[in-house]
Amino acid sequence: MPTPSEGRGPALPARPEDRGPGVPAPPEDRGLSPYTGWTRAHWEAAADRLLLGVRPFASPRRGLIGLPGPRPSWSGPRSDALEGWARTFLLAALRVAGARGADPHGHLDRYAEGLAAGTEAPGRDDAESWPLMADTRQAVVESASIALGLRLTRPWLWDRLDGRVRARVADWLLPALGPSPVDNNWWLFGLTVAGFLRDAGIGTDRAAATIDRSLDRVEDWYLGDGWYSDGDNRAFDHYNAWALHFYPVLHAHLSGDRALLDRYGPRLRAHLDDHVHLFDANGAPVPYGRSLTYRFAAAAAPWLGALTGHTPLTPGATRRLASGALRHFLDRGATDARGLLTLGWHGPYPPLVQEYSGPGSPYWASKGFLGLLLPADHPVWTDPEEPLPAERADTVRAFAPAGLLVQTTAADGLVRLHNHGSNHVCSRAGGEDDPGYARQAYSTRTGPTTGSAPADNHFALLDAEGRATTRGPAAPAGTGPGWAASLHVPRPGVRVLSVTLAHGSAELRAHLVLGAPEGTPVRQTGWATTPGGPRATLHPVHGYPPEDPAAVLPAGETLQGPDARVLALHGTTRGPAALFAALVSLTAAPDPAPALVSLTAAPDPAPAPGHARVRVDGRTLHVTWRDGTTTRLDLDALL
Repeated sequence: MPTPSEGRGPALPARPEDRGPGVPAPPEDRGLSPYTGWTRAHWEAAADRLLLGVRPFASPRRGLIGLPGPRPSWSGPRSDALEGWARTFLLAALRVAGARGADPHGHLDRYAEGLAAGTEAPGRDDAESWPLMADTRQAVVESASIALGLRLTRPWLWDRLDGRVRARVADWLLPALGPSPVDNNWWLFGLTVAGFLRDAGIGTDRAAATIDRSLDRVEDWYLGDGWYSDGDNRAFDHYNAWALHFYPVLHAHLSGDRALLDRYGPRLRAHLDDHVHLFDANGAPVPYGRSLTYRFAAAAAPWLGALTGHTPLTPGATRRLASGALRHFLDRGATDARGLLTLGWHGPYPPLVQEYSGPGSPYWASKGFLGLLLPADHPVWTDPEEPLPAERADTVRAFAPAGLLVQTTAADGLVRLHNHGSNHVCSRAGGEDDPGYARQAYSTRTGPTTGSAPADNHFALLDAEGRATTRGPAAPAGTGPGWAASLHVPRPGVRVLSVTLAHGSAELRAHLVLGAPEGTPVRQTGWATTPGGPRATLHPVHGYPPEDPAAVLPAGETLQGPDARVLALHGTTRGPAALFAALVSLTAAPDPAPALVSLTAAPDPAPAPGHARVRVDGRTLHVTWRDGTTTRLDLDALL
């Protein structure tokens, strides 16, 4: 099977029915949706445009959808074409099931043809055949989208298929009931396939065993308060919302299993109480973790909360969040001129993309259309939109199990996420850092930097050549009102206790370096900002030369755009325990606070017109914020 290349059309001329009619955007409704203007009709039109966009890239009998892209994934072009088929099939299923079987564009008929063609001779090297799971483990991932799509559309698709096709599809799905080949959220793909097969009366005993085994394994990673680790290494990211809650809760809902829903629904509610704070007023979710090319899949969990009733969000706030996220990406170039989702964030951005992602991967975002399952007369579609937390008030909130601290400001709607506990699943001391996990902070309008650019929001020891240490895995050292802390080991024998205190748009970042040789150079970097983006400041408070202003380091392109820059402070260690502290701000407010003001080793200062005043007393931090609020933190108590 040839590898599609960027800009190349399908191998065969598109049939007229493949092109499909254009789908005009409905007029905005700012009365019902004052924040986004979008209604259910906009969601239906967006789904149809995405589905019509992939039609020209279907194989002749529609068994595969080989989308063009800059490169194949590590699983190869055939797996990528299955991914393009499976993930867009899930979107079609949500679109048609949400319309109670109405299908004016004939989406399901095309996928019915594809089911027949793809399973006729699976594993064969031809234009239509699906790869076998025994040969291509990525097929396990895609089996979940296929099974979920079949479950959602059963009256209109599965029940109408020829019996021989149903048997072939079942045979292809059954291997997904085995143990997961990857020990993380992949266990939930087997759960999802098992849920469909059990409902369809196929391999029911084996399916039931798979459901129990899958849920048992994921239970090992539940840390409380709505947070799962995606595997054994404290990996926290959007997989909490679009996988670890999504699959168990949706399975319980579709099964009508009250006991399971009573178990997993409250966890979803708890997670959404945090998750809603990760969305900017402009609709963007915080870009942290991996698979960020899934974009508005981050809206799946809020829709699921509305669908099941397990949500702290009002219907109007749910739609405002989801419509804001979808509009954010579609309005900023997430689709190309052909209407295809690209590998990136706003537009194409290769440094963001993992090697397991291929041209069909972005369509995992189909999960973000889960709200279409809610009927048109549901309050989530009929109630007026309500503001997000980032639009209502300044907030600093700890996600304690994950070691994360979210900071939002109403003046600009900007969200910052301080990271004191999330690690890449393969993170190890001294190893290479993943920019999606190892930064001290992320925001909805900055960085992260990638490649050879200096790491943003990073505290490092420097060697004689100026090379910075990596963070490696961080162990949470505690959270509290307005603060979070963690420990990491940048070099053998050296520990760093890192603390973030936040209030309004200001942050105090402190690092206690333990065991480093006398005179070891250190560097603290700030936010990676781009032209036209928010403004960042970085001021020395303690440990850095007070007379040295922050250096400006070029940082190349980030997912926010080109010409990024990062501020940096430099210092050197003194003694076996060296404390460094800096005041930081990031703001897009039209009238930001004046320059930061700080004091070190002085009496308690009065409130100042800047963001904060700081007194360092030994290893205790005393902060008086701009509004007079005070924070005190004893670092020794965290060791």
